[in-house]
Amino acid sequence: MTPDLTTNPLLDFTGLPCFGSIRTAHIRPAINRLIEECQRALKTVCDQAGDPTWDTFITPLEDANERLGRAWGQVSHLNSVVNTPELRDAYNAVLPLVAQYWALLGQNEILFNGYKALHASTTFTQLSPSRQRIVTQELRDFRLGGAELPAEDKARFLELQETLAATGARFEQNLLDATNAFTYDTSDPEELAGLPPEVLALAAETAAQAGKGGWRLTLHAPCYLPVMQYAQRRSLREHFYRCYATRAAEFGPAEWNNGPLIQTLLQLRAEAAHLLGFEHFGHLSVEPKMADSPQAVMVFLRDLAQRAKPFAQKDWENLTQFAHEKLHLTDLQPWDIAFVSEKLRTEKYDYSEQEVKAYFPEDIVLTGLFKLIERLYGLQVKPAETEVWHESVRFYGLHQTDGALVGQFYLDLHARNGKRGGAWMDDAITRRRTGDSLQLPVTYLTCNFSAPAGGKPATFTHDEVITLFHEFGHGLHHLLTRMEDLPISGINGVEWDAVELPSQFMENFCWEWEVLQNMTRHVDHGTPLPRALYERMLAAKNFQSGMQTLRQIEFSLFDMEVHCQTSTDLTPLELLTRIRQEVAVIHPPVWHRFPHGFSHIFAGGYAAGYYSYKWAEVLSADAYALFEESGVFNPEIGQRFREEILAQGGSRPALESFIAFRGRTPELEALLRHQGMTPQ
Repeated sequence: MTPDLTTNPLLDFTGLPCFGSIRTAHIRPAINRLIEECQRALKTVCDQAGDPTWDTFITPLEDANERLGRAWGQVSHLNSVVNTPELRDAYNAVLPLVAQYWALLGQNEILFNGYKALHASTTFTQLSPSRQRIVTQELRDFRLGGAELPAEDKARFLELQETLAATGARFEQNLLDATNAFTYDTSDPEELAGLPPEVLALAAETAAQAGKGGWRLTLHAPCYLPVMQYAQRRSLREHFYRCYATRAAEFGPAEWNNGPLIQTLLQLRAEAAHLLGFEHFGHLSVEPKMADSPQAVMVFLRDLAQRAKPFAQKDWENLTQFAHEKLHLTDLQPWDIAFVSEKLRTEKYDYSEQEVKAYFPEDIVLTGLFKLIERLYGLQVKPAETEVWHESVRFYGLHQTDGALVGQFYLDLHARNGKRGGAWMDDAITRRRTGDSLQLPVTYLTCNFSAPAGGKPATFTHDEVITLFHEFGHGLHHLLTRMEDLPISGINGVEWDAVELPSQFMENFCWEWEVLQNMTRHVDHGTPLPRALYERMLAAKNFQSGMQTLRQIEFSLFDMEVHCQTSTDLTPLELLTRIRQEVAVIHPPVWHRFPHGFSHIFAGGYAAGYYSYKWAEVLSADAYALFEESGVFNPEIGQRFREEILAQGGSRPALESFIAFRGRTPELEALLRHQGMTPQ
């Protein structure tokens, strides 16, 4: 029986998602019904394709598609943050139906012709510039979706899209399963010498939850990273490094091996690109982006690598020398790098990351972040109530000073089993006007930080604070849009290699003394971060920035080159080795399987687009330089950034938005200066 709005929470669009009521049994009936509604709406608008107008041709299908997108977004979100075998099965069962609908929509020739007719009509010239851009972008997306292909190729292209969606989901699930499956139990405290107290407390709680004594360590970031950074027992670090580096590879259960999936994804993407007339998938990927071509991307990356490599080599020399002279390590291995780096930083700058972490309790960090938003944009963040998917999830409203609601956001900060790794922002509801009604935006902000343990509140490392600010920058991009048409509202319609600008821009404020004063209180004695400690942090800001820059360039070059190869070229692992020989100063062991866990490009939206992080760093550093020139908390500059970058969404090319804010095209110098890589 087809459910109605009163029985299926996924079909209720009257307000916020009903996370407390959603069950796996709701998923297939809801998605089936919504796809049927979309297909009926599609038939209706196709009947209007001969004489299309915005209201008769675009709006009805947009209404139906939005409902499907919102419902499927809730399912996808739950699959990422509270994954269970039952939920995964339900998600995987419906995923092909959703992928097929969107792929068929992108190939619909009648719909394509309707957009062409609208573009050629006098009605088009009467549309606003932003709506004209929507029509133009839709025409481009139809071409990239296979709408111009002959029937036989359309069928194959559709098959490719469905298989790609299922394979990407399987890649992510394998990685999650391989991570969750690892545990390391010990009752010997000497094995864990050096680990911070809060990590030991969490490990003890994890063991107790499993009915065991002692401590249980895992590969989740709040445990794995401290093991690599602080564990004094070298053999423990090596064991964890090896297990983490070989997740979802041929060394474990065959059903979790991502190696064959990587080959499948690359082959299918290449075939899809060839069907559309592109030489490689890389060319297809950059078509809707800011970059002119894959070659231009690789020139940019190699130019940056050339500038960064002398600094990276100096970083490596300092590290190996310190390891030899102070720690008597003459054969520095990859599992030693984080450990030795922390020792070097502690000696060179007279502070440890754990010392700093004690000053960043969760609630105080959030208070400081919200104060910054108020100072920059005149907005207030207030706690709110709604149904959530886990007891630790928080919910907030973003308000104007007069109390008017701007948008809302969920905050899910803690790592746990069943939650995929990393940090991300995703949209729950997008700002949109329908008639006289204005729909306000809602977003998910998700991280994987340590949960409270040992009776103390959760505390964040400074790097985790930066990650939180990064994701909040994405959230503001979604929440502060002024656009009221769905395809250009929030981050919709923004070129993928510009979408990281607002997020990386926000990271800069984590280094401002006035910001840190408002977001630090020692977890034990309540004192704010001392100025002397802040100065040492600032001095260490660019510690190993050369090596870190080359690491990101290595990933970016691998991503672009692996998507620009032909079938006769190197295997992914061979290609990665060649790229490391070209740009890297650190070379992992031959058994390292980095690609098997590179979910950004094999399960996310960054295929042949990972370079976006480095390009957006150029944009964000140059944008922040204007704040530095004019006063970091200059409200006029803050409002200009809000109006010219955040509010515009995809209503115009990202370069135009940047120029409108900065007054010129982006320049590289600010990034090099911020990262300490300018010639002395």
